Amino acid sequence: MWRTSGKETEVAAAPAVNLRKEITKIIIMDILRPVLININGRIYRKNPVKEEQYEDEEEEDFSYTGPAADRCVDEPCDDDNIEQTEKGFRCAIDVPSVLYKYIIGKKGETRKRLESETKTLISIPKQGVEGQIVITGPQKSAVASAVTRVEVLIESFRRKQPFTHFLSFALNHPQIQEGFQRFKEEVLEHCSQDLGVDESIFQNPAKLHLTIGTLALLNEQEVLRACELLQQCQGFIRQVSET
Repeated sequence: MWRTSGKETEVAAAPAVNLRKEITKIIIMDILRPVLININGRIYRKNPVKEEQYEDEEEEDFSYTGPAADRCVDEPCDDDNIEQTEKGFRCAIDVPSVLYKYIIGKKGETRKRLESETKTLISIPKQGVEGQIVITGPQKSAVASAVTRVEVLIESFRRKQPFTHFLSFALNHPQIQEGFQRFKEEVLEHCSQDLGVDESIFQNPAKLHLTIGTLALLNEQEVLRACELLQQCQGFIRQVSET
């Protein structure tokens, strides 16, 4: 519509305004109403793993030169994970589905290159389906080489994933909470006239915690594995926290 009468402009702009309002409403609801998890009486927000459509991305250039190539030669995979079959050798690797696209590559080019260079076959589950990447080949050394290269790719792109979980100690000792309360009162007493300084900027004392690490756990299997490892460390963690 090229005519610019006030009425016509207002009618044409209305759908766009309504669309922006709906998008804003969805974003606000997503922020204010996240998925919550109750762990021993404490409520935590669950951050979803955002998986982009591969068609909208450009393939990242990965070559087997430099440190990556050195790891492929000097650090072969554990041969114990490679099974002998009637047709040769086989190895299955646990890989989160969000990382499949980096093994496949744009139009399958990365997988084809890996298969060609190692003389193996790499089977990958469908996008979004959790499972194992299975590598097969006639020679054990070829399968080991392919596994190492896949693991190098996975490690490279895993580092670029956003953090999904954090580890923390609850600071629920009465002395800590009392000290925090005194600090809060002193700040409000001396700085209450400053812009933006009010009671709302302070955390609830019951929720005080010390974050000691962040994790990128990309599927439920990795979450369960992390829980198992933490359970194994329970005695050591209790000893450290009580000293």
